Amino acid sequence: MSDSQSLIKALPKNFMGSSALWYKQAILAFLVINPILAYTVGFGVAGWILILEFIFTLAMALRCYPLIPGGLIAIEAVVIGLTSPESVYHELHANLEVILLLIFMVAGIYFMKSLLLMVFTKLLLKIRSKILLSIMFSAAGAFLSAFLDALTVTAVVIAIAVGFYGIYHRFASGKHLYADEHDHADDSSVEDHHREDLEHFRGFLRNLLMHAAVGTALGGVMTLVGEPQNLLIASQANWEFGEFFLRMAPVTLPVFVAGLATCALVEKFKLFDYGHQIPELVRAQLQAYSDTQDQNRSVSEKASLLMQGIVALWLIIALAFHLAAVGLIGLTVIVFACAFTGVTDEHQIGHAFSEALPFTALLAIFFAVVAVIHDQGLFAPIIHHVLEIEGNIQIALFYVANGVLSAISDNVFVATVYINEAKVALSEGLITRDQFDLIAVAINTGTNIPSVATPNGQAAFLFLLTSSVAPLVRLSYLKMVQQALPYTIVMSIVGFVMVLYYLPQATDYLYNAKLIGHHQASEIHFDTEEATGGH
Repeated sequence: MSDSQSLIKALPKNFMGSSALWYKQAILAFLVINPILAYTVGFGVAGWILILEFIFTLAMALRCYPLIPGGLIAIEAVVIGLTSPESVYHELHANLEVILLLIFMVAGIYFMKSLLLMVFTKLLLKIRSKILLSIMFSAAGAFLSAFLDALTVTAVVIAIAVGFYGIYHRFASGKHLYADEHDHADDSSVEDHHREDLEHFRGFLRNLLMHAAVGTALGGVMTLVGEPQNLLIASQANWEFGEFFLRMAPVTLPVFVAGLATCALVEKFKLFDYGHQIPELVRAQLQAYSDTQDQNRSVSEKASLLMQGIVALWLIIALAFHLAAVGLIGLTVIVFACAFTGVTDEHQIGHAFSEALPFTALLAIFFAVVAVIHDQGLFAPIIHHVLEIEGNIQIALFYVANGVLSAISDNVFVATVYINEAKVALSEGLITRDQFDLIAVAINTGTNIPSVATPNGQAAFLFLLTSSVAPLVRLSYLKMVQQALPYTIVMSIVGFVMVLYYLPQATDYLYNAKLIGHHQASEIHFDTEEATGGH
């Protein structure tokens, strides 16, 4: 066989590497079908099909990192005219803070992993009740996300889970506890009598990761700084921190209680793959690791932990008072942590960025899909239909529409589109200012609460799905959807009931108690291009 024939024969094998043949064929079929649909059936239909294709690539994340197949689909969308490079750049520019956060903050957390692992190992060993531990992880995720950032909190939880997993996987593989060269993803060296315990431990870590991830949504919806869209909505409605919290409270506080109750129930009754207990042998190894660390820790290592604690304190203060963009705060964390813990080698520093940069690239592809949604006006018919409805049901439908669309798209994008459309309706006299305020609450809670249904809706969920810990603990797209389902059902229903029946009355009570005041429509700055979503 000639070299040219060998080269041609190797090309199909190289395409998407070791991915299953049927998956390669599916992606190729998508790439062939998309332009045909666009120029025959129409760009609108092709846009919706493209969204489903992208969701499919996320669902297959453990077979092939979604950046590759999703990137091919997104690039084709630009080529055939479903969106443009300018629109993609606009979406990236609008989300620059999120991108900087991923690049720098996640790397910053990497340099504090020794402190985090020590603290959470001791907590894990002291709290033997799985229900109590699960509630603690969920509540901690909620509290931190209310004042910090969901992606930052998720990065912390991932670092902890990877640390726990690595400790036991080394032991189960017959490796030294402090072995540097060890592939956590390779189970070939795991001894047979440890495999069952390893599977239970994976289930245990999956449970804690999902409880914490849902917790970030429970807390993130409550405050002005909890999620990016919260700040956007608050700025459009001219609400300060306290007013934002009070206006959301009639919905968010009952949802928070319902979320923690769901956490306890799924653990107690072992529903939806929850209820995995930590095997005693695993607990014993974590205890042995903790004891060995405490006994053998050098003065230099103690000083390093002290400095990590001080850097962590700086991180909390800087984020709580919003001293700078989150990503820039993350950059200061890298500088401080490296400077005061003795990390000076370029390769040591570079390793910290390996976790977040693939996801950052994937997020850029995701924003390209969002650009398709925007340019093709895929959500416009739903928005206009909701605006035509009157009364309390309109507020509730805003909640539902935002929830459904946020589960398949970016919740920041959905919130931006809906709040701008509400601004237009207010400027044209179609709704009153009080009605606008209620709609703003429905938009915020709708984009934050039902969106836990899928990894698409919450950046923290998507980050978890595509992180290094997901394949280690067998956390796939479908597994995340399954484990999020009880939360989705309970939280969404409670949120809907509160928006439909209690939000208007509760808001009137807040007015009468003078905890919040009535606003005038004139307090909102109207920009025609901004309000209609123009680039």
